[in-house]
Amino acid sequence: MAQHRDGVTPLRVVGSTISYYTGKFEGYLRYKEIPYEFVTMTPRVRREVRERTGAAQMPAVRLADGRWMTDTTPMIAWLEEEFPDPAVIPADPAQRFFSLLVEDYAEEWLWRPAMHYRWSYRRDALQLSRTIADEMGAGVPLPGILKRAGVRRRQIGGWAKGDGVTPETWDHIEGCYTGALAHLTSILDDRPYLLGARPTIADFGYFASMFRHFGLDPTPSHLMRETAPQVFEWVARVWNARASSTIGPLVEGVPDDWGPILDEVGSAYLPYLNANARGWAACSERHDAVVQGVAYRDLPVSQYRVWCLERLREHFAAVPDEAKAIVHARLEAHGCWGPLWELDDPASGYDGDEVPFRGRKVHYEGHRFYG
Repeated sequence: MAQHRDGVTPLRVVGSTISYYTGKFEGYLRYKEIPYEFVTMTPRVRREVRERTGAAQMPAVRLADGRWMTDTTPMIAWLEEEFPDPAVIPADPAQRFFSLLVEDYAEEWLWRPAMHYRWSYRRDALQLSRTIADEMGAGVPLPGILKRAGVRRRQIGGWAKGDGVTPETWDHIEGCYTGALAHLTSILDDRPYLLGARPTIADFGYFASMFRHFGLDPTPSHLMRETAPQVFEWVARVWNARASSTIGPLVEGVPDDWGPILDEVGSAYLPYLNANARGWAACSERHDAVVQGVAYRDLPVSQYRVWCLERLREHFAAVPDEAKAIVHARLEAHGCWGPLWELDDPASGYDGDEVPFRGRKVHYEGHRFYG
């Protein structure tokens, strides 16, 4: 754990050593050298987190003053104000907007393939269910074989079959991962991080899936090592990066080699966010979506992802007037502008003024629990 900043009381970070979002948040804390203590999300700790925050999701963070935080993106935004130097959110307006856009896309859109590889493949499911049962089920008075089977049943039903993984969508879901490897490889052939000599929020957005899932789970890790060793090396580089020694400039503007990522945002991620938002507006628990010509049926509706769409629009509104035309043109060039504004008002009802501190239970919180 990071221990560099003198006089800073360590954060209490509750999570799991195989958790998607916990890994992202730990990578950020390690880079910023913000001290923290890791606490495993056991059943007893989970009850405390639910009582304090309103949702048993992870990571959850307890500050020295007793306040609790959840949701990695809002938590990082708050910590950037507390520890502004060096910033992981670029100061350049265009870089800032597109870094936040890519972070949102990478961590939310790659969630489904990360869950698919972990729970649709037998070897991966057996290995990870054992880890979860041993780590987070410690003290549960059941035989290990029953705990492991229970984990697999819950995860396969909730985050593979229950999140749109079918024979009809299987290839498309796996293509999201292999495409991401190709996009990152083209960037990392040129520089150590997505925007230059040091990591930014865009790196940490990708790190969520690439570290604790794709980089460690047997099947996707093998694919990464064999087809994208540059990405495998980058995963270790982000985990080992420290702000006091990882220094150097960012590139100017938004690089051309981000183009394929932005194409994916426009053709896949934003249309999915709109379909989810329409489901939310209809007060539905499930929704359908057609993404790049592939029909996904009976997907869970996520309030948080409606808020993600709202936030992306707010990020554009915050771009200074002198840079808006540049950002607008780049969004248009990659098919992002139309879907970004397709809906009149997403209206998530998710109170951004109170995150990451408020205690609440949001619709569809479960994807933050197990990895």
